[in-house]
Amino acid sequence: MAIVLPILAFASLGGYIISQKRNHQEKIIISSSKKGNKEAIRQQQLAYLKKHEQEIIDFVKAQSPKVESVQIDWGSMRVGQSGNGTPQGGGYNLAISGKVNNLDNTKFSVDFYIEHQDSIPNTGEMGMFNKIYIIENGVWKIFS
Repeated sequence: MAIVLPILAFASLGGYIISQKRNHQEKIIISSSKKGNKEAIRQQQLAYLKKHEQEIIDFVKAQSPKVESVQIDWGSMRVGQSGNGTPQGGGYNLAISGKVNNLDNTKFSVDFYIEHQDSIPNTGEMGMFNKIYIIENGVWKIFS
């Protein structure tokens, strides 16, 4: 009996790993079949952000009274899976960054929760996981 339990546990773990590999391979196949659509979806997401540029600017300005102007780097848009401690993750995060007050040594990132990688963002789901930063003497500090 003492030998059977570890063997059963090992066999169950092996089955779980194979199942996870199969799920991962299915995701890769699905995502590669959508590759042609990927750029079109990215352009739709970017168009939404540009349409709501003033809302994004106002949101960033509201983070600090020292922010007088906001420069969004439209080429910085990234979509990545959010982690919530589970294997399937917790949705996706679309982020766009830029600088403030025309200072090249500043950085901000505005984040949007999106349910799927190809979802269009919503300014109602806008937030900032990090503060606005400025680099001084080689060290990033909170811009305040």
